Amino acid sequence: MNDIFIEQLVKKKRTARDRIVFIAVIILVFLIPVTIGALALKQVITGYFFWIAFFLFCFGIWFIWFTRSHQNVEFEYQVVQDTLVVSKIIAKRKRKEIMKLDARTIDLLEKGDSPEIKKMNFVRVYDAAEKSSDDKNTTYAVYQHAALGRCALLFNPNEKVLNGMKPYLKKEIVLKVFYNRG
Repeated sequence: MNDIFIEQLVKKKRTARDRIVFIAVIILVFLIPVTIGALALKQVITGYFFWIAFFLFCFGIWFIWFTRSHQNVEFEYQVVQDTLVVSKIIAKRKRKEIMKLDARTIDLLEKGDSPEIKKMNFVRVYDAAEKSSDDKNTTYAVYQHAALGRCALLFNPNEKVLNGMKPYLKKEIVLKVFYNRG
């Protein structure tokens, strides 16, 4: 029997929210030490306030780097036999497995935002796509979770990942996705 192992790495694109957080952090990093420095000049107490402001500024520079690097998010899709494993990699330092999905449990696999999916209600939505859910290249995998109920996975699989899942998908899904029938 052939063992199937396919993986794909997708880099998440930064959103407007990520940019706003980054700008807010930069403003705070410069605002706090300047305020402490101004208080030190106004009060003319001691030079300790300047050292506190200096160390806060150095910590702030590190915090800017830390915030920006944690906004570098990648998703890894692995197909191992009949299981799709989705992991989130943060700043190329931290890996977190988001979910494991048996390909046989997928009820619907659609590319783009179809009207059929818009009508559905999901208990949980796992977003592992490079862009937002409004993107036309995002694939929706709808499945029934044993404990949670109807869930959805948003992701951007390439042809290799889809072909790796193909033997385990339901016949209707294979016909629709691979042969444009149904």
